[in-house]
Amino acid sequence: MENNNNIKLTALIIATLASFVSPFIAAAINIALPAIGSEFQTNAILLSWIPTSFLLASAMFAVPFGRLADIFGMKRIFTYGIITFTISSFLCAAAPSSMFLLAFLVLQGIGSAMIFVTSIAIVTHVFPPKERGKALGITITSVYMSLALGPVLGGIMTQVLGWRSLFLLMIPVGLIVLILTFWKLKEEWALCKGEKFDLPGSMIYSISLFLIIYGFSLLPEITGAISTILGIIGIIGFIILELKTQSPVFEIKLFKNATFAFSNLAALISYSATFAVVFLLSLYLQYIKGLSPGNAGLILIAQPVVMAVLAPIAGRLSDRYNPRLIASLGMAFTTVGLLLFVFLNANTSYEFIIAGLVILGAGFGLFSSPNTNAIMGSVEKRFYGVASESVGTMRLIGQTLSMGTVLIIFALYIGNVQIMPSEYPALLLSVQIAFIVFTVLCFVGIFASLAKSGAVKQ
Repeated sequence: MENNNNIKLTALIIATLASFVSPFIAAAINIALPAIGSEFQTNAILLSWIPTSFLLASAMFAVPFGRLADIFGMKRIFTYGIITFTISSFLCAAAPSSMFLLAFLVLQGIGSAMIFVTSIAIVTHVFPPKERGKALGITITSVYMSLALGPVLGGIMTQVLGWRSLFLLMIPVGLIVLILTFWKLKEEWALCKGEKFDLPGSMIYSISLFLIIYGFSLLPEITGAISTILGIIGIIGFIILELKTQSPVFEIKLFKNATFAFSNLAALISYSATFAVVFLLSLYLQYIKGLSPGNAGLILIAQPVVMAVLAPIAGRLSDRYNPRLIASLGMAFTTVGLLLFVFLNANTSYEFIIAGLVILGAGFGLFSSPNTNAIMGSVEKRFYGVASESVGTMRLIGQTLSMGTVLIIFALYIGNVQIMPSEYPALLLSVQIAFIVFTVLCFVGIFASLAKSGAVKQ
């Protein structure tokens, strides 16, 4: 029993630390975007690609690495992910141009995919069903704490030390996780050892997802429409192929399970509607309201702090009560928070902005842990790797689509120009339109969350 408790504690500490690094960079880099754009003289579209490249790479490789983890071992893939993330952090810090930064962020995104799809699966493996929601709540709290520190610490570091210091900070954290993994985490999990890896399916999935998001950035040009349509056709082909493949890279048949299917759909909608909030408000606060990176970060901290407080509480509640009801309540709060930001203007008070962020934080804090618990608890133990992969995939695709939506709006209303004072009215209009789209999307998500089956398989 004591040894089992040690394994659980070790796995939880490692997963919690690993869950910190990727969201921190995602949050901190949004605050640093004006500084990066100023140094590299970057236009609005390319500036949007800086966080998008990281997310897109993570989304493209989450599914293949989730399957590889099932075959070759979750700890092994997790370890490779930490190594890749740490090395790429150094390269990002040394990037001599925006294009080099984009390339290194792609590498960092690949490492992030390897980390995320394995960390949740490892925690799910070592914790019994009655403790799983609490453990997942703690892990997700780490994500929210990093999102909370990202804007504040990222803003202060960008202001005092420069944006490159954000990536340098990730190096010692990565090394600590790597040492703990080699030293303490002895067990390995490879429940599909010896099975074949679906390379064609992996390639079709990754290329299709790239075509969709790249097409978003080119709209309304005809090449953008063609790229997006080809990507959608590719995803449809991927689904058909996976249903026929004996050892698919992604177990599409699991979506016949109502709880699994609708919980994943709710997660996809939630991340699609909320991820770009920090990006949009960071630009709004620094360009239109004229705040420094540090002061903008202090305002943006409101949302993730509330998330961090509520996530473990919601996780424990989901062990006792129906997770779908708690998650649906969270989605409703999120919709209200997004609706408030539709009314942003140049004179909006900081109190109004903070109130909206608090409501958003409450919504996502109530949603995420119960929804993850519903997904992981709806499948048999041998599918934990696939379920963890789906959690990571929905998160990453949702975040990527969120930024993709912003790319479309920026392309339509701002264009391929650097954001200067003359562009501020177009920027404000773009922010308002984005929040209208996200509010409608999240409202639909309430019904997806409620549609989940009431029973959760343990």
